[in-house]
Amino acid sequence: MAQDKKVEAITAMETDFAQWYTDICRKAELVEYSSVKGFTILRPYGYAIWERIQALLDAEFKKTGHTNVAMPVLIPESLLKKEGELVNGFAPEVAWVTMGGSEELEERLAFRPTSETMFCDHWHSVLQSYRQLPMLYNQWCSVIRWEKTTRPFLRSREFWWQEGHTIHETAEEAMAETEQQLNCYADFCQNVLAMPVVRGRKTDKEKFAGAEATYTIECMMKDRKALQSGTSHYFGDKFSRAYDVTFTGRDNKLQYPFQTSWGATTRLIGAVIMTHGDNNGLVLPPRIAPIQLVAIPIAAHKNPAVLDTVKTLLEKLNAAGVRTKLDDSDQSMGWKCAEYEMRGVPVRLELGPRDLEQGQCCLVRRDTGEKTFVPIDELVARVSALLDAIHDNLFAMAKKNLEENTFDLGSWEEVRDMIATKGGFARTKWCGSPECELAMKEKAGVSSRCMPLEQSGSTGKCPVCGKECTTDIYWGVAY
Repeated sequence: MAQDKKVEAITAMETDFAQWYTDICRKAELVEYSSVKGFTILRPYGYAIWERIQALLDAEFKKTGHTNVAMPVLIPESLLKKEGELVNGFAPEVAWVTMGGSEELEERLAFRPTSETMFCDHWHSVLQSYRQLPMLYNQWCSVIRWEKTTRPFLRSREFWWQEGHTIHETAEEAMAETEQQLNCYADFCQNVLAMPVVRGRKTDKEKFAGAEATYTIECMMKDRKALQSGTSHYFGDKFSRAYDVTFTGRDNKLQYPFQTSWGATTRLIGAVIMTHGDNNGLVLPPRIAPIQLVAIPIAAHKNPAVLDTVKTLLEKLNAAGVRTKLDDSDQSMGWKCAEYEMRGVPVRLELGPRDLEQGQCCLVRRDTGEKTFVPIDELVARVSALLDAIHDNLFAMAKKNLEENTFDLGSWEEVRDMIATKGGFARTKWCGSPECELAMKEKAGVSSRCMPLEQSGSTGKCPVCGKECTTDIYWGVAY
């Protein structure tokens, strides 16, 4: 595979996984650090990936009746404090505005760390009757949380996301919404990002501040650490009561609606890097790749028909919905190969005078490096099939990583030793005790990831106290 200074500058993941990750973020020109500590700039290529994620997710939300809105970025302190658990949960991370121009504000304003409060304030003003329900809202925006340590995409003081907020007439409808959106995230990860997930419920210790229940999708990275990649929360009517959100019900009496929220962030880009990337750079699943195929004419100066043929082929591919790029620059072939490998472009098309004579072109897969020569008149069909094959292969490799590094263990000592020697997910029983959950953190060095929705139903012993119990739970070291 072609080598280049850019590729050589990547630290091998086996040497230092964290530095490998950072190298890819910057060398593939996804992000750059800004002059504001803890804030990053999404560069054009990084933002193009986010735009693909946005477009595909937004289409899924709209299929289930959700509408996009935009809420203010600033939240009055008094409004934020109305629901005690929420403000206490986010207090250490809130950034405050205290001045407006040259004048001190009468009340501090919080940069939104999340928007439950603003949605509730809005619903308090506009909701009147059960006939208006459900209200299914989503917004695409950035939020600010004053993190102590930051890393591109995974944890930064400002990040981009979508946050869905809905209110419903009944608890059953709200719980169904919570489950539906969790499944939406899980299906998106598997069908678009080629990432297998574990669907589950968070423990009370790990759930979202103010939620009655938090559901999550947990993914395993190549270093066998966990990454929470999307969450869906059921609030009951707790927020409605705190913010006096009411409606006249079918019985003509005032009632409180039941609320949900759910969100996924640019962390998904970090998940893609750490699930599929290699020591040559980024490896993008085809369905979110801004460029699915890059075409490189070879020795076109010797035969002008080479470039003309490549342009004609790209027109046909574009018409078929394939996102393409032509690189006919004067950079060397080696530089171009390394550049597009770094950027994770799924397919590279090469065509030179000899290929033209033989009526064929060469397709190179980013995921395996495999080269295939295909007849020019079959190119469009072959590329479409190849993109699907790349997705399927990426998913299969990630699933293998998840399955081979998930271990059924019986004691906290076994979990500790597994984490110390190879890493991965430990699947154990759990008695439900917060004390045993804390002990797993202190003794084995792991946090609870989730109680999987698919429970085995078998009986076993809690790895800490030894009590007989039936609840399955996943443990791991997480980002």
